[in-house]
Amino acid sequence: MKRKDFIKKFAIGGSILFTTPMLFNACSDEVGDPENTNPPNNPNEIIIDLNHADFAELGDVGGFAYKNDIIIFRTSDTNYVALSKLCTHNQCTITYNHGSNELPCPCHGSIFSTSGTVTNGPADASLTKYTVVKEGSNLKIS
Repeated sequence: MKRKDFIKKFAIGGSILFTTPMLFNACSDEVGDPENTNPPNNPNEIIIDLNHADFAELGDVGGFAYKNDIIIFRTSDTNYVALSKLCTHNQCTITYNHGSNELPCPCHGSIFSTSGTVTNGPADASLTKYTVVKEGSNLKIS
């Protein structure tokens, strides 16, 4: 086989290899998952099922739980708050103290208010605050 013929056949074979998956996908009748008729969720939104065992502490005022890098806590019968769980000083995981209405960091003593602002250093930046909406037994955090 001559070099010119080899390069031609290699180029044609490579083209077929790369275009075949696109052709088969383009012929599909279905768009998305046919069993999922609900609109897609906001990828930046987190749904918390308050009936799930991982979030049982949120059933009581003063309870808190973690989801990803977020701390969710309940300050009253109807109010839930979601903040970043990572201290802005050294990225340690904060907790919630309902009695003092504070979020202390166990590593270096920083303290945050329930709105996420620093009340005691060494941290000097507020925690990120998220919007929380309760819908039935779910919390939507965005």
